[in-house]
Amino acid sequence: MKHFAVVQHSYSEFLGIVESQLEKRDIGFSYFRVFLSGELPGNALTFDALFLLGGPMSPLESDRYTWLTQELNTIAIFRKAKRPVVGFGLGALLLAQYEGAELHPEPYHNAYFTTAHATEAGRDDPLAQAVDGARVMVWSPGTATLPEDIKPLVVDDDGRWIAFRAEDGVVGLLFRPEMKPGLIEDILMEEGRETPGNIGELLEQARALWPEMQKTTDRVIIAMVRELSLMTEKRKPRVFSLKVDTGADV
Repeated sequence: MKHFAVVQHSYSEFLGIVESQLEKRDIGFSYFRVFLSGELPGNALTFDALFLLGGPMSPLESDRYTWLTQELNTIAIFRKAKRPVVGFGLGALLLAQYEGAELHPEPYHNAYFTTAHATEAGRDDPLAQAVDGARVMVWSPGTATLPEDIKPLVVDDDGRWIAFRAEDGVVGLLFRPEMKPGLIEDILMEEGRETPGNIGELLEQARALWPEMQKTTDRVIIAMVRELSLMTEKRKPRVFSLKVDTGADV
């Protein structure tokens, strides 16, 4: 059975509507709630892919959240093992940081709806084409300037990148395919959580666009399955059962 490692950065932000898409494809997943325990997957070979979810903290706050630096090491482990890596929001910024992007703390709450536009680099890309012309929600703690050798697959109405592919099997999305109105409501209820000033507007738009958002997420998952070979189970270490021979006659 295919099995993904999923790094969660806050109580409220999980796979959301992506969960049902994975379950329909017989894909299991394990959450690593790094914000609670600091635990991260230590061995990429036991998983078929790594998902890095959104979160409220900036990658630049590694002095406060020390596991952010460790998470970059986790990305390196999965990349070395040739496992697909997908980042949403904060996860996309961490992937960009790993690639050498310049991170920017402002706007700290980079949250808005926009129309997705496939770039020339995304002309033949399944993921870029899946969202081209669709209304999507961008939500990330800050922004990043990508290295010159990484061309955006998708940009927003103002030409700012919202999706990139570093290499085959590695995709970062500032737009959030897992988002749903209920998840935004959970974020609003999370104790001590700072939220964007426009979160009420975001929730209202999400409710109005919910049928369209579900269809967009369906297309995104289908595209990622194709592009990242997420349905291909990776070779995993064999598990051996050890029996001790005492030499006694039975």
